[in-house]
Amino acid sequence: MTLSNKHILVGISGGIAAYKIPELIRSLTKAGAEVRVATTKNALEFVTELTLQTVSGSRVYSDVFAAINEHATEHISLPDWCDAMIVAPATANVLSKSAAGIADDALTTTICSCVARKPIIFAPAMNDKMWENPATQQAIATLRSWEQVRVLEPDCGALACGVNGKGRMPEIEVLQEAVTYALTPQTMPGRHVLITAGGTQEKIDPVRFISNYSTGKMGMALAHACARRGAEVTLVCGAVTAPLLNPFGHIRRIDAISAQAMYEACMEVWPKSDTAILCAAVADFTPASPASEKIKKEAISDPYSAFSIQLKETKDIAKALGESKQVGQKLIGFALETEHEKENALRKMERKHLDAIVLNSLRDQGAGFGTDTNVVTLMRADGKTTELPLLSKSVVAETIVETLI
Repeated sequence: MTLSNKHILVGISGGIAAYKIPELIRSLTKAGAEVRVATTKNALEFVTELTLQTVSGSRVYSDVFAAINEHATEHISLPDWCDAMIVAPATANVLSKSAAGIADDALTTTICSCVARKPIIFAPAMNDKMWENPATQQAIATLRSWEQVRVLEPDCGALACGVNGKGRMPEIEVLQEAVTYALTPQTMPGRHVLITAGGTQEKIDPVRFISNYSTGKMGMALAHACARRGAEVTLVCGAVTAPLLNPFGHIRRIDAISAQAMYEACMEVWPKSDTAILCAAVADFTPASPASEKIKKEAISDPYSAFSIQLKETKDIAKALGESKQVGQKLIGFALETEHEKENALRKMERKHLDAIVLNSLRDQGAGFGTDTNVVTLMRADGKTTELPLLSKSVVAETIVETLI
């Protein structure tokens, strides 16, 4: 799901976090969306109307009775125009007004018109004491009870008043993910998906390990793609650098750094899963006897001679899941080969009882470990094959989910 050609209405209320919203608008437009903005007058104390107009490319709606409004009923025409609305920051005042149906300024009249017709997301931001106010919590409970409304949880951290607490507006990437989620058809509600991501680290001693170049970007993209469709995702992570965006809590993360830990986690989760997508780069071998203390150069009799580490084979997660697969479960693997790619991928699919396998490329520029793009071939057990060109890993993930699940 991309935001290309989507119409996003951004509502801004009078909180200090309003200064971050031009960055959100830029991010949305970069993703292909068209953005318009509605604000309270207090919001313009924190970010200027000229700034918002410049980054959005459209007039800002901040005054119900302004003579420059494009329409006499801007609060009606903007919800008609948009595909989704996000209110960020959403202050305690605006949350309470919205829950009560109070519409007394440009933003709240727009929310009142939008709330029953289009997906709308509130991103609360306020002092922790205001967040804990029973009236605020009651307003949030009311808003969450409405079908097309979603209210994000604020982050914990440093607040504008100088204390640490719950009330920070979620990061821009999370806000954009929430918008994408709201616009994605819910085709997987009730489905449970197991996904592995990242590389494993096999311990040599307390300060060294054997690993690979995986960053977890592809696995994270798959987790996001399934969660956006309403699936409950268990993400078993090795070593990852890619961020996990989880605005509505549909993704449960389990950190499993070693191949053995990942095997144990997958074996526990698999019986309760409908589908597993094994995207992690799991080590095939691990040191047989990791040292309990750092291996010192001085302890080696001849430090300039070859130093060897005895390895043993790790447990094969894909094979174990394939052999225990029940009727109705679907198992999708990944392969990365440097020679005879398709032949080796097919043999792996058959040997491990996979329903499909995604063959990664290391030969194409812009594909492979650590990149934001990839070139893959989707191979299914029924013999059907789909070759994808160079695409963003997000689009690759969407295609995998749409094609193979």
